Amino acid sequence: MNPSVKTSTYSMWSLFRNCRKACEYRYVVGLVPREKDPNLSFGSLMHECLQNWHGTGDLAAVLDFIDRACMARVADDGIRKDWHLARALMTGYAARYPREEFAVVALEKTFEGPITNPATGAASRSFVLAGKVDGIVRIGTDHYILEHKTAATIDADYLERLWTDFQIAIYSQYVEQALGIPITGVIYNVLGKARLQQSKGETEDEYQAHRAVLLERSKTGKTTAKRKLPESDDEFQVRLAAKYADPEMFHREMLYLSRDRFEVLRAELWELTQAFLDAKRRKVFYQNTSFCFNYHRPCAYFPVCRSNGNPNVIDNFYTIAAPHEELRAPASEPAF
Repeated sequence: MNPSVKTSTYSMWSLFRNCRKACEYRYVVGLVPREKDPNLSFGSLMHECLQNWHGTGDLAAVLDFIDRACMARVADDGIRKDWHLARALMTGYAARYPREEFAVVALEKTFEGPITNPATGAASRSFVLAGKVDGIVRIGTDHYILEHKTAATIDADYLERLWTDFQIAIYSQYVEQALGIPITGVIYNVLGKARLQQSKGETEDEYQAHRAVLLERSKTGKTTAKRKLPESDDEFQVRLAAKYADPEMFHREMLYLSRDRFEVLRAELWELTQAFLDAKRRKVFYQNTSFCFNYHRPCAYFPVCRSNGNPNVIDNFYTIAAPHEELRAPASEPAF
């Protein structure tokens, strides 16, 4: 590839659409937060689990992989939470889909292709688009993109929003173009995230306060109250297993792709490249302050934006990393 032609991804263009300043910090300056978003960490873990499961069908291997990926769970409550949820989720998933209606063609498949001017058909001299799809599957003679998603709530509003998924629609077009596999549609494989929490029990102070209240109410001056002990891992797994026995915790949604939509998205992608080049040339990447708390939590670049690019904030909260980390293989390969 011509060294002047840069790799771009959906993540880059999505961030540029949402907030140009955040895109500049990530893809021009190269900043990434030192503290990784726990939601992203769990999503990465689940993608590796699903790759393992769909590649081998071996639940024991998947659970062993989770144990090894979460070895720090003894000392880290966040990792412990992910460990519990991942084990219960994958056990429930294997029970919900013991046999699939589709045949797996490829898993975690990468691709790359040109971004073209819709008016002339000429390829961009600045960017190509690269990406990775969770899977390509076949039902009969038709091929589908398999897209995994985890969601706290699987309801009508969530499913309705899948139609707006710019990423998977544009990726389907590039899979066709790069791999020569006609894509009929997308199978969204949605896994619910249980909100159950492992009980920590009562501290000694909490128990004594609770006991004092019961004694005050007692007519005999006595109480049989016992200190509530922390919930064991086995006990919590039993509760999670009951939750994931509910088929509503899993959902498959199939959407068929329109060729007309391919054309619209290709034109939109070209416009994004031109807007990015213009912003970079003029060194004007403006903030979209309505995006700062778009996911009910601060944007990863909120601290540096709020400080107007203060070098001390950058040094304390960020490090420099190469772009497009999602294209690289995971640090811990699934055990096939």
